[in-house]
Order: sequence, then C-alpha cells, then structure tokens
Amino acid sequence: MHADLSLPNRNHWMGEIQPLPMLVISSIALLVVGVVMISSASMDMATETMGNSYHYVIRQLMFAGLGCVLALVAVNVPVGWWERSGWLLLGTGLLVLVLVLTPLGRTVNGSTRWIPFGLFNVQVSEVAKLCVIAYLAGYVVRRREELLNTWPGFIKPLVVLGVASVLLVIQPDFGATVVLVTAAAGMIFLSGVRLSRFVPLIGTLVFLGVILIVTQPYRLKRVVSYLDPWKDQFDSGYQLTQSLIAFGRGDWGGVGLGNSIQKLFYLPEAHTDFIFAIIAEEFGLLGSLLVLGLFTLLVISGFVIARRAENADMPFAACFAYGLTLLIGLQAGINMAVSTGLLPTKGLTLPLVSYGGSSLMITCICIGILARVEMERLDQERQAREKTAPKKRGGAVYD
Repeated sequence: MHADLSLPNRNHWMGEIQPLPMLVISSIALLVVGVVMISSASMDMATETMGNSYHYVIRQLMFAGLGCVLALVAVNVPVGWWERSGWLLLGTGLLVLVLVLTPLGRTVNGSTRWIPFGLFNVQVSEVAKLCVIAYLAGYVVRRREELLNTWPGFIKPLVVLGVASVLLVIQPDFGATVVLVTAAAGMIFLSGVRLSRFVPLIGTLVFLGVILIVTQPYRLKRVVSYLDPWKDQFDSGYQLTQSLIAFGRGDWGGVGLGNSIQKLFYLPEAHTDFIFAIIAEEFGLLGSLLVLGLFTLLVISGFVIARRAENADMPFAACFAYGLTLLIGLQAGINMAVSTGLLPTKGLTLPLVSYGGSSLMITCICIGILARVEMERLDQERQAREKTAPKKRGGAVYD
C-alpha cells in the first residue's frame, strides 16, 4: 500500500504522536459526552412517551457497557483472524442485509433497517459496513497487483460494493450507502490505485445519486428544502430550521446543560440524528468545537495507526485501519454537516454520541480493532529490537 499525499516531513511529526492514548482518550470522552447529552436531550420525551424520564439514558448506559466489553474482545482478537475470515464476514454482512428485507425486519418511519433481538433492535447497516470493509481490505492485499494494474481487478471489489449498496438503498438507507461507498473508495485509493481510475467511478456514482434523488419524492424534497429551508420551515424544512435555531440560541457559550428549548418536542430526533444541535444549544460554539476536536483527534490517531502499520509492512492491518477510520470519520462529519445545514438531511447517528445500540457497539468494535493494530505493531517493533540488541554474557557484551 502506498499513497504519498502527505507532507515531506510526515515521518518526523508522526514519530512524535502516540496514537493509542489519543484513540482511547478521545473515544472515552465522546462516550461520556454522549451519555450526558442523551440524558439531557431525551428526558422530556421519555417522560411523555415512555413514562420514565431515564428510559433512554439507562439503555444508552447499557449499550455503552456492552460496547466497552466488545471493544475489549476486539482488542484480543488477532488482526489475522479478520483477514482469514473475509469471505465469512462478507457472507454475514450480505445475509443480514437480505434478512432485514424479509418479515424479520422492523419498519420505523417508512424505513426497514432493523432486526429485533429481544430488548433491542440491530441496525443491520452498521454490521454490514464493518463486514464489507473487512472483506475489501483483504481483497486489496490478496489481489494488489491485479487491483493496481488491471481494470477487472479494480471492478471486482466494486461489484461487491454495488451489491451491498443496492441492498442498503432498498431499505432505504441512503446515508449508510454514502458512508460505505465513500469509505471503501477511500480505502482502495489509499492502497495505491491511480486517481484516474476513479474518474469514471465518481461520474457513475454522481449519476446514480442524482437518479436516486429525483426518482424518490421525499429525497428530492429534502434536497430542495436543504437549499432554502426557511422557504417551507413548517414542512420540508422544519427539521433543519429547528436545528439552526438551536445553533443560534447556543451563541458562544450555550444556555447551559439541561436548558435547551429545542429538545422540548421542537427538534425531531433530538437525542439521535440531531444531538449535535442540542450540544450546540446547551454548550454553544465552544462546546461544538470541543466535540469536533475530539472527533478530529480520534480520526488523526486512526490514520497514524494505519500509516505506521503500513510502514511496518502490515498491509492488511493498515488497509483495514484506513477503512475503519474513514467509516467513523465520514459518519461523524456527515452527521455534523447535516445538523449545521451543510448537507441535506440524512438518517445518520453521531458515532459514540447519539442514542442507538447498534451504532455505538459497532463503533466500539472498530476502535478495539484499531487499538489491536497498534498493539501488534508495537509488539512487532519490540521483537525486532530484541533480535538486533547485543547480548550480554558474563558481564561482557557480544554483538
């Protein structure tokens, strides 16, 4: 893998960064922010709809605990297992995408994205994204020469990606499709594929995206309202205008924790897709920048881990780490861009912060895998030092 797009002195500043502590600290901080903000954003709604003001925060704490357990499990799974299990993971990812379209799937607000499992529902797109990225990382390593030098080698992974995308669009889950396709394309590009090969792919994706938008009235309505949400602020532009009002009320320092007005049934999905707007209202621009900074720290640490794995001749680990970091970073970026009106409204959660068990637990697994990649690299580095270190015998040093 090689995509030298960074500064000439990248190895110097990368050598100064300790990505593992950065990854853990930023992840825990975002998890804590999420629990606190869900507690604030959901209490009034939970009281009205569930009869228990702590309903959502209790469930989020449960999901956070399960997520931490899954992260610890992922830390103890060798990266090689993910590489060897590529076909199994791909089959699992596609299977859950098919199962959700059967009577097993649960429909909410017109979208069939969940499979019920007792106390909670599993959002299958979250599982599928992890599985597909793992498979594609393995393909990039196994078929590197074919991928770099031939069109068939480049098209084959796109076919797999296309099948997964079609199944996601049928649900429909356009936001998850955008995140998966963009993350996978970014991972393949970072493997060394020439940019010129992506030109027809980008053109095709733009064309298909336009077709998907204009053929579905609700998607077209979202795009039109995104361009001028105040034109129809009580219908198609309602969600975005309420989010922007939250940002406006927050000003520099916010109105204080728990004092949001927009969460009082004005802003729909306040504890899920639009929780960033509640953060902005209660903690202002400074609080918003803090959350943005934590995500930036997490993404930078992920890319540093991936780059160091690449330099340590761990191609699958590097490729997988790039893909997982892109998944988290893209989803976070799109969610915050939607809340601020920079992108049309999409149903994407803010990783580690929004309410939702599937997103939280899969993100924790991704973070555990990134930590495992760095731990294996450090172990490999330690073993290499031990092999080259001079040996001591009877007080004398022998090379």
